[in-house]
Amino acid sequence: MNNCKFLDKPPRFLFFTGKGGVGKTSIACATAIQLADAGLQVLLVSTDPASNVGQVFGISIGNHITPVEIVPGLAALEIDPQAAAQDYRDRIVGPVRGILPDTVVKGIEEQLSGACTTEIAAFDEFTALLTNSALTADYQHIIFDTAPTGHTIRLLQLPGAWSGFLDEGKGDASCLGPLAGLEKQRSQYQAAFKALADPQKSRLILVARAQKATLREVARTHQELDTIGLSQQYLVVNGILPQTEAIQDPLATAICKREQQALTEMPEVLKTLPIDRIELKPFNLVGLDTLRQLFTTATPAKMPDVASHQSIDVPSLSNLIDEIAIDGHGLVMLMGKGGVGKTTLAAAVAVSIAERGFPVHLTTSDPAANLIETLNGLLNNLTVSRIDPHAETELYRQQVLKTKGAQLDTQGRALLEEDLRSPCTEEIAVFQAFSRVIREAGKKFVVMDTAPTGHTLLLLDATGAYHREVTRQMDSGAPYLTPMMQLQDSKQTKVLLVTLAEKTPVLEAANLQTDLRRAGIEPWAWVINNSVAATTVHSPLLQQRAANELAEIDTVTNQYAQRFAVVPLMQEEPVGVARLLKLATK
Repeated sequence: MNNCKFLDKPPRFLFFTGKGGVGKTSIACATAIQLADAGLQVLLVSTDPASNVGQVFGISIGNHITPVEIVPGLAALEIDPQAAAQDYRDRIVGPVRGILPDTVVKGIEEQLSGACTTEIAAFDEFTALLTNSALTADYQHIIFDTAPTGHTIRLLQLPGAWSGFLDEGKGDASCLGPLAGLEKQRSQYQAAFKALADPQKSRLILVARAQKATLREVARTHQELDTIGLSQQYLVVNGILPQTEAIQDPLATAICKREQQALTEMPEVLKTLPIDRIELKPFNLVGLDTLRQLFTTATPAKMPDVASHQSIDVPSLSNLIDEIAIDGHGLVMLMGKGGVGKTTLAAAVAVSIAERGFPVHLTTSDPAANLIETLNGLLNNLTVSRIDPHAETELYRQQVLKTKGAQLDTQGRALLEEDLRSPCTEEIAVFQAFSRVIREAGKKFVVMDTAPTGHTLLLLDATGAYHREVTRQMDSGAPYLTPMMQLQDSKQTKVLLVTLAEKTPVLEAANLQTDLRRAGIEPWAWVINNSVAATTVHSPLLQQRAANELAEIDTVTNQYAQRFAVVPLMQEEPVGVARLLKLATK
């Protein structure tokens, strides 16, 4: 048995949330097994697009409740977000197909093709599990791998009168398309949110790693969810390297020191939560025996037999930067999920290009302190800026209200103001700010950290307000360039997808690549960050981790990436110009 705080008198619904690669699925599966072993009836539900719950148990699950026969009392369900999104699109578009002009229908389909729709559609499926007693009556506990984000929940709290608002052409470029299908099930969503916010029914478990940036991100998630009423939260810090591994291994020693410092200095808001710490395990968490060991601190009886690991020979980040620098100017965008190290790599790319003598503008929508802290110094040829999402959103809101809103009646303006409070408004506002910076890339290098998501790009392209307006106004032979056109031109823009050499982050990056391709943007290269396999290690546990990474690196190089680089896990945290330059040349 274990003494995990998040399993103390658990309510019926347990939600595990966190960024890709932090171990949500493993912890959710281990929790389900423990509750089922205690004689309870348990349903494990995954809404993760990169779900590997079936792989963990060695069975095929899919989008229907399936008994896990090796664990009596446990059943599982994998909600396929893409299939859910397609059903959702069909439900909205079907009634107007053949009635509205084909161009209008195509525009609606494009607007419903992004991550926002996928997220809402998946939530649409599992709200039934929260509210439909007939589906879940047999289960004492329902465990969700990947909880709804604050983004989704805020969308579901918006009013339900969007369909008529859209039909009258009053909407603007935000989440109105995805929201159009919500009205009919508004009562179900309200009941689901009520269940989520009830501490007697639901508990939210934030899963993180012992890393400063990851803990900051989790703190933002905590505050966001707490603000909208989800206050019953616990924190699990997963994958902490046991200090016994530090013996005779400089890298392991450095990791242990870094993790302990991150835990000591974690944001104060997280220190108020019940916290569990789970040690990093040497084995892949597949199968009952390993999952039953996840919450224990006992050393495994036998460490997996792995030969001493020497660093693998792979392309370095410097190889990519050399190729980027040939053009003398251009836009470099680093994209990826949270926690994979985009900020550090963006700074490393910018510093390395500036060191080659080129003027560089490094910009981010992350808090400026993080980027300044990463650089920890100045460099000739390098300028740094920050795009303030809140300020840009307010500017965008006022602009839309002044233009679109001026033509609306009182009710229409009120609906527009509600819509402009949706999370998508911030994404579009930040993109517009990025668009202003993009113009600089014709004369210098512009490196962007925390780039707009594929979802934002799709919305911008689908709405087409700016792009199509420019196209209409231009004479047939006159040249013109919109930000979207520049992003779609690989000669002017190079998108670097950042991931870790772990299954979930790789699959999430692959999904982002698919989103970008739908927007007409082809990623230029992949960067695999913080790789143990790219270093030499003596710690038995790290040797096993390095061996596990090789399969993921092979997947990226053979299935997804046109070109790639692997950045090793460093002994010293890459802060400061000198260390960033070292990171770019390793």
